[in-house]
Amino acid sequence: MELLSPPQAKERAQNVTEKVTQVLSLESDVLPEYKLQVPETTWWILLHYSPFKAFWDWIILLLVLYTAVFTPYSAAFLLDEHVNPRQRRCGYTCNPLNVADLMVDVLFIVDIIINFRTTYVDHNDVVVTQPSRIATHYIKGWFPIDMLAATPFDLLIFRSGSDEKPKMATLTSLLKTARLLRLVRVARKLDRYSEYGAAVLFLLMCTFVLIAHWLACIWYAIGFVERPYTETGWLDNLAEQLGKAYNESDSTSGPSVKDKYVTALYFTLSSLTSVGFGNVSPNTNSEKIFSICVMVIGSLMYASIFGNVSAIIQRLYSGTTRYHTQMLRVKEFIRFHQIPGSLRQRLEEYFQHAWSYTNGIDMNAVLKGFPESLQADICLHLNRSLLQNCKAFHGGSQACLRTLAMRIKTVHAPPGDTLIHCGDFLDSLFFISRGSIQVMRDYVVVGLLEKNDIFGEPIHLYDEPGRSNADVCTITYCDLHRIPREDLLDVLDMYPSFADNFWRNLEITYDLRDTDQIAPVITNESGDDGEYRHKARHRVHPLHCRIRPEQMESTTKTRSPT
Repeated sequence: MELLSPPQAKERAQNVTEKVTQVLSLESDVLPEYKLQVPETTWWILLHYSPFKAFWDWIILLLVLYTAVFTPYSAAFLLDEHVNPRQRRCGYTCNPLNVADLMVDVLFIVDIIINFRTTYVDHNDVVVTQPSRIATHYIKGWFPIDMLAATPFDLLIFRSGSDEKPKMATLTSLLKTARLLRLVRVARKLDRYSEYGAAVLFLLMCTFVLIAHWLACIWYAIGFVERPYTETGWLDNLAEQLGKAYNESDSTSGPSVKDKYVTALYFTLSSLTSVGFGNVSPNTNSEKIFSICVMVIGSLMYASIFGNVSAIIQRLYSGTTRYHTQMLRVKEFIRFHQIPGSLRQRLEEYFQHAWSYTNGIDMNAVLKGFPESLQADICLHLNRSLLQNCKAFHGGSQACLRTLAMRIKTVHAPPGDTLIHCGDFLDSLFFISRGSIQVMRDYVVVGLLEKNDIFGEPIHLYDEPGRSNADVCTITYCDLHRIPREDLLDVLDMYPSFADNFWRNLEITYDLRDTDQIAPVITNESGDDGEYRHKARHRVHPLHCRIRPEQMESTTKTRSPT
């Protein structure tokens, strides 16, 4: 059985789609734990974790941000604009801002209809698909706010023709600010991105600029209301500085809307980040009271937003800090123990290579916090290339491969590192996944090993591990999979049907066992000197799961028992 069959490949593609949906969605539960299967829905019922709902939520988010920016601006800066008769005869659609507001209102109404047909999760973690329950839940929740935000007040009072139209326009702008209540809903959805440092940093800066924009609109509204009753307000000072004095007989006199908005935004930003520079200063009591409020808000925002910014930036560079800390410990260890130059260089190079490969993450420490079943799945994923490419592992059941994957160790070696010295016990079987390795005997290269090669000894032919007859050294950076001898034998003992196939398909590229090496064996119990004899016999097992070579059988028959 292959690890990645066509149905599994299709399932993996579906998982990728779900992951993209999870990242894009603004819901708190996108792919929840209760979703064991797709719920049965009636006609025109939309799942709240579907890709379309995620896409629609982003559209509504952009519309809410548009409303948050342009609604206060139009409510404050566009009230005193002179409307000529030509524009009045043209109609409501002559103003591009009115057209944009109308489109936003239409899409908000569509969003209300969609919410009436979108599933939700009740307190029992069950997906509710009944239309009646969905409608009741939405009416008791966000429906009043959404309905108030979607009402086109400015269209309803257009062409009223009364003398109180400026006041009605002011009332309309204030009613349109009810759309800002949707920001509470958006903030609750964006809370799921709090784990991403860069996203939090971007949201904090956007929040800071948005609040400064709102305060700028309020600052201008205060000056606009007080200007007919006083000549010391900030608008009169701005007109004097720019040389654009107000003329009561000319409604278009005075600074332009651009000059007034830029100046108001400059004042609020300087007040929020500092105490201001005095070139735009409050003069009336109302302006001074508002400036005091801005300073208080600025101190709180400076402490919360910019304090979090420093913490986020520090967290973004936490990996670099950990690297330099660990590297400093390695250098202190080298200096304290007076490690020689060649060994010191190998130690530093190995640390740098291991860090670049693992990013300083101890996989064993991470896996300890998970249950064994999840550990097996993770190990199966990490060793999938070996289990797929090596012929010896083909045909193993999922349970067998999961058990075997947990016994596989990963080895990272820099160039020039000696993996096995001549005379070392061969207690493992090595599989090369990357890099080049040379086998040397008496300073002579006797073999070159590369990717997908296997070296060690045929451990199924011997009861005890043998000794290496050569040195195994790395030429380049190498990644290897190592299976300890006893762990491999234990797994094959548990799955005897797979053992025969494994030994039959296993092709060791280079056998390192020294057949001339004599192993120490005590011949009697009387304390006589031990005789060094080589023991090469079949490992006895009641299940007979290993292959017994004919030459080993003939040798055993002719040899007398020790």
